[in-house]
Amino acid sequence: MSDITVLGIFVADISFSGEKIPTTGETVLGDSYNIGPGGKGCNQAIAISRLGGKVNFISKLGNDDYGKLAINKLKKDNINTSNIVISNKHKTGVAGIHVDRNTGQNAITVIRGAPASLTKDEIDTSIIKRSKIFLTQLEIPLDVTFHCLTVAKENGLINILNPAPACELKKDFFRLVDYFTPNETEAEFYTGVKINNEKDAKSSAQKLLNMGIKKVIITLGEKGLFFSDGKEEIYINASPVKAIDTTGAGDAFNGSFSFALLKGKPIKECLEFANKAAGLSTTKLGAGDGMPFLKDLS
Repeated sequence: MSDITVLGIFVADISFSGEKIPTTGETVLGDSYNIGPGGKGCNQAIAISRLGGKVNFISKLGNDDYGKLAINKLKKDNINTSNIVISNKHKTGVAGIHVDRNTGQNAITVIRGAPASLTKDEIDTSIIKRSKIFLTQLEIPLDVTFHCLTVAKENGLINILNPAPACELKKDFFRLVDYFTPNETEAEFYTGVKINNEKDAKSSAQKLLNMGIKKVIITLGEKGLFFSDGKEEIYINASPVKAIDTTGAGDAFNGSFSFALLKGKPIKECLEFANKAAGLSTTKLGAGDGMPFLKDLS
């Protein structure tokens, strides 16, 4: 039995680090590159497992070299891969990531590959029913995501939706969500509120709560995060770190928040723990490879 089930995608991250991110028509010389695990769901599953959580990962891979890389990486991090579908028709996804080594900021192109063809019929929902928390994003087909959220809700799980990449959602989606965890750009997509300060974050969170979501966490990058459930509000500053790659920070946050929630920590402690993990993840190059271990957070 896994404590947390994550539905999401794996992509092979091909990261390039250099003085700057190239603009259209420009060629730049980089410093280094790395090929490692990526995809929001994969990163979040790794984050949970490295903290000591038992995690099941539901996804789809191609029967190719990157698919084999995925299985090897996930097993190395003690993640249950028995619910990953292997396709002979579709390739494993890839992501091209350009990282500015001075700021840690990035530009990313993602090819989802096999997970884009995942269907409801390919998922054994019994693994969800035996879990305590269900964590997902919006990189898997929406009908599959909705189906799994529904199964989780009907079986008493805590549902966490990281709405990335942001896209139009039916109102029925929101009633299934216990924790909604957008970043500031995604929050603006759903509410129309541009977030420049804590007051804006509060306004945006209230609009999301009005949609039927129970609890909202808006991650604000270097400005920290804002939480609201309509009664309690918490603002936490970002951890002071020297970032070299921010690619997986949101995933580190969602994974570690899920883990802290599983352990029964009070909400403020969950947020502080996840905030610290997100900060630490930016001090390493690579998304999945940058997820911190529990010893790093002690």
